[in-house]
Parts: sequence; C-alpha cells; structure tokens
Amino acid sequence: MKAKEYMTVPFIYKLLIASAVFIFILVVANVLGASKTSFNDVWLALLTNESNNKLYMLRDIRFPRTVAAVFVGAALAVSGAIMQGLTRNPLADPGLLGLTTGANLALAITIVFFPNANYFNIMIACFIGAAIGTLLVLSIGSAKKGGFSPLRIVLAGAAVTAFLGALTEGIAIYFKVSKNVSMWTAGGLIGATWEQILTIGPFILMGFLISLLLAKQLTILSLSEEVAVGLGQNTLTIKIILFVVIIILAGAAVALVGNMAFIGLMVPHIVRAFVGNDYRFILPMSIIFGASFMLLADLAGRTISAPYEIPVAAIISIIGLPFFLFIVRKGGKAFL
Repeated sequence: MKAKEYMTVPFIYKLLIASAVFIFILVVANVLGASKTSFNDVWLALLTNESNNKLYMLRDIRFPRTVAAVFVGAALAVSGAIMQGLTRNPLADPGLLGLTTGANLALAITIVFFPNANYFNIMIACFIGAAIGTLLVLSIGSAKKGGFSPLRIVLAGAAVTAFLGALTEGIAIYFKVSKNVSMWTAGGLIGATWEQILTIGPFILMGFLISLLLAKQLTILSLSEEVAVGLGQNTLTIKIILFVVIIILAGAAVALVGNMAFIGLMVPHIVRAFVGNDYRFILPMSIIFGASFMLLADLAGRTISAPYEIPVAAIISIIGLPFFLFIVRKGGKAFL
C-alpha cells in the first residue's frame, strides 16, 4: 500500500490497529527482561494474589516501569505535536526547545534548597521550570522582526538548552549534589514507582483531555492564524491554554524520568504519514504511537545487553538525531 493510500482508510480502523499493536507491545514489554518471566507469570501477577519473587518483581518493578514508559512516551509525543502545530515549526520538540532543560534546572534547585520536598513538590517545580524554558525560547525566537521561523526557534532552543543545562550542572557541582541531580536528569525509567505514577498520571491525563478538546482549533491555528481569527477564534486564549498543556506534559515527563529529547519530534511526523494534518486525528494517534515507541526503546535498553542496561535516552538519541537531520534536509515535509 502506497503512503497516500493510507489516507483512504477510515481513521477508526487505523486507531483500532494502532491500539492492538500497542497492547501487543505492552504485553511483550512486561514479559521480556533481564529476569526471565512468562506470559503466565504476567497473567498471575495481574489477576491473582499469589506471591513469589517473580510476581513481586513484576508487580513492583516491571509493571510500574512499563506504565511510566506509556505515560512519558505519550506525554512527550502529544506535547511535541502541539508545539509543532502552534509554532508551525516541523522541528519543534520539548527536549530540543528548552522545556525539559528548564524542568531539569528547577529540579536541581529544588534538590539543593528543598531537600525534603516530596514528589508532588518536585513535579510542581518541574512545571515551573518548563514554563521558564518555554518563555525564554519563545521570547528569543520572536525577538527579531518577522516572528517565528523554524531555524530561529531551533537556534533559540539550542542556546537556551545549553544555558540552562550549564546552570543545572553548575548548581549541582557547587552544592555537591551532582549524583542526586544526575539520577533524576539522566533520562531513564529505573526506579519508577506506583506512587510517582499515581501522583503524576492525573496531570498527564488532564493534559490529554484538554488537548483533544482543542484539537479542531489547533488544526486551524496550524494552518493560518488569520483564518483562525476570521472564524471567530480567540487565538490568544487558545494559545495560552495549549502552551500550559505543553508545560504540564513536558514537566510531568521530566519529573517522572528526567530529560528525554526527540520523541516529541519524531512521533508526530510519523503519525502524519498515516492520518494527515488534522489534529483531531494526530493527537489521539500520537498518544498511542508515543507510548508504543517509548515501550520499545525501554525494552531494547534492558534486553540488548541484559543483565546490564543501556539508558533509554541514549537509544532514543541514536534514533532521533539522524531523524532530526533527515527532517531538516527535507524541509519538515518528509512524511507528507
């Protein structure tokens, strides 16, 4: 089937197929790992009260890890899709444009000055840091006459990322908390707990709900702001709400697993190849594709050289950097 022929398939069928593939990947991700388990072990861990070492490991280590991967992958994919639509910039990604680095800086400050802060406080700090990173990038990217351009906002993102990253490292070194900060910001799912997921999950789900409710408005904004105004949209209000959603999703992802770039860049581009440019289709499909991609990356990281583990951020970067260069070379339209 040629790429263009995918557009003739009803969206509901695409969604059902993607959901079935996601469920399959989720099951495989829970079965495979450094510790050998079977499908029956996963079944028993889910549906019975039986207890042994394998079932304990599944319930308290592997299950929360895979659920965290689902939340993080989906959150970063959706936030990337929204950023690309709002800025009309095919290179937009929370990890490349300063959001996750801003959240990292806020996290480092919290560790230094509020060492007894609970996980909820750390999450709020990450939201604030992501907001600061966003404002810095948007301010620098639109400072010159002509407003946003893909190149300008990417350069602004690179500069802000480098600056905030240097501040984070400087604070960590000066206050001798480098190890603690690195454990949070390295970009991995080791140590994800049910408590963390239950704290952060509702915020991510709220972000998904708001983004889906505003998907039609985002589609119009992604095409032309003039058309959106002509149709009576309050573009300023919609932009503010969607930027808050981006901050919540990116900040929540950092609070859960640390810095993670390229997912928000890659997944929306891949999704557009299957569903086109309508964000009513892009956003729900990005949730499924982002979750599936993160599960596969994490599965690869913990099985390629088991029992040793490759950081999932490294695996994603190995895939993401060539993808980024490919998108740049094609002018952001490689999959359309």
